[in-house]
Amino acid sequence: MKLASNKLLLAAAISAVLAGCDSGGITIAPENNDNSVTNPGTGTPTTPSDNPCASYEKAGSVKQGEFDAETGNCTYSAAFVDSGNPLTVDVVISKLDNGGAHIFEGSLFVGNNYDDDTTMAAAGIAEGGDGAKLTVQAGATVAFPNSTKFMVINRGSQLNAVGTAQDPITFTSLSDVEGTVGAEDVQQWGGMVINGFGITNKCAYDAELKTSECHVLAEGAAGKDQSNYGGDNNDDSSGHLEYVRVKHTGAEVANGDELNGITFSSVGAGTIVKNLQVYSTYDDGIEMFGGAVSFENFLAMYVRDDSIDIDEGWSGSITNALVIQSETDGNHCIESDGIGSYSTNTETDRARNSALVDAGLNSRPKIDGLTCIISAQAEGTHDPGAGWRFREGIFPMITNSMVVGSFAADESGADGNNYCLRVDSVETAAALESGEAQIEGNIFACADKTKGEQIGGVDLLEWAEANGNVFAGVAADAALNPTAAADTGLQLLEGPLSVFSIDTDSMVVGDEAIAISPVVGATDDSDDPVARAYFGALSAGGTDWTVGWTYGLHEGSRAQALWFEQQ
Repeated sequence: MKLASNKLLLAAAISAVLAGCDSGGITIAPENNDNSVTNPGTGTPTTPSDNPCASYEKAGSVKQGEFDAETGNCTYSAAFVDSGNPLTVDVVISKLDNGGAHIFEGSLFVGNNYDDDTTMAAAGIAEGGDGAKLTVQAGATVAFPNSTKFMVINRGSQLNAVGTAQDPITFTSLSDVEGTVGAEDVQQWGGMVINGFGITNKCAYDAELKTSECHVLAEGAAGKDQSNYGGDNNDDSSGHLEYVRVKHTGAEVANGDELNGITFSSVGAGTIVKNLQVYSTYDDGIEMFGGAVSFENFLAMYVRDDSIDIDEGWSGSITNALVIQSETDGNHCIESDGIGSYSTNTETDRARNSALVDAGLNSRPKIDGLTCIISAQAEGTHDPGAGWRFREGIFPMITNSMVVGSFAADESGADGNNYCLRVDSVETAAALESGEAQIEGNIFACADKTKGEQIGGVDLLEWAEANGNVFAGVAADAALNPTAAADTGLQLLEGPLSVFSIDTDSMVVGDEAIAISPVVGATDDSDDPVARAYFGALSAGGTDWTVGWTYGLHEGSRAQALWFEQQ
């Protein structure tokens, strides 16, 4: 990134050294002796030596958050950072004592945004890792006051938020910090957008998958809030997220886009995402627009639209994921598209689709070990509760997973909208028939089994059953519970929380033992892959990766019981 002076270059170097020393926040000694800040809670001045708030130097002056000793919080004005005043040097956000939070009054933008090749090259931003880095230390809480404020990590910059099971990192709302938020409240702040240099089929590529002037507008882009994504580096790194919780998000911005929990826009495979939770989100939980970032251990709870949304050629993987919809809200567990700006209206449109598929630029996700617990509601914020929808030229590889939607009767009437599996694309249907795409070794328990395209001239349900998937025969007016203790005819999950898969030998569908066993997972790229021993995200006898750091799932760390515990 092109900086204004040598002094800023020196400040960036000092910041990097201090971050590497685990300084707990960057504190740069002032050039004069009167650099105190007033404690907004008590009126008591605090000196830099006892101010734990993050700081940086810009244009020769030190910018630092204000610390309130009474609340234990740090507050950062828009003069510290905002969409029109992004961070351009490395900054560290530390864990505060006594549960204190870092509260940003403006949006938190990291790195400058660029929307043309010339300006980007002049700034020294190439294909990733060249810009400012925001480090959030284990146990830190970052909060925002309302839905007009959100986070953006611009291309070239990185977010390194690495927590632990004992000290997770939380991005949330001021209302959550103050204890006034409801369990399923959304739109308390905007959410997070991470932009990378990965491949998106919204841009044009040559035979070697190189591109130029690839600057797609990201979600949340309006005026000074604009950010862009896209490029030709699917190995790009936007940082490292581990043991991270993102809560109470969502906003509809001026251009009609709806912010998600986290939007991954062309984020590359060099980005590490492991043990990630989104909780109470207005729009989607995670949405991938191209790129190749992968996820391990993902939890989505109370997402009002799609918990996992895929588009524009995303080619990453998800290993172990648990989705739990609200009893009265939530659309798809997976909604997925293969091609951005997909259309079949003209011969030109159809030729473009074929060319993108032939080049391997359509979405080709790999998902292994997904449990979806969907509610059979009909009139949620966006659409009825449903399982998986594949459309617009996507080639999915989905294995060893479960969609469970039979805790309550189907409320959609004759429409069949509370389905488990739906295919709406002729390209997807052809890939499933040829084996280029795969849906195998999965268990479905919904009142509405399937919807959409035939596969190879046969009904989707018939094709799926012939290709190693099992469907429970759930009547539309039934209210079945697939836990071992609750219903002898349908036994898939362990009580009382009903999120753990029971031993495969004990599973029962339709009063009979299931006829399939777990297969080698789609995400297993090892030299000697081995089939997993259970279906879904978690096994009753295995390690529970959700313990200790997640919110809303386990007693002692939630505002309400799971809606199906007492069914």
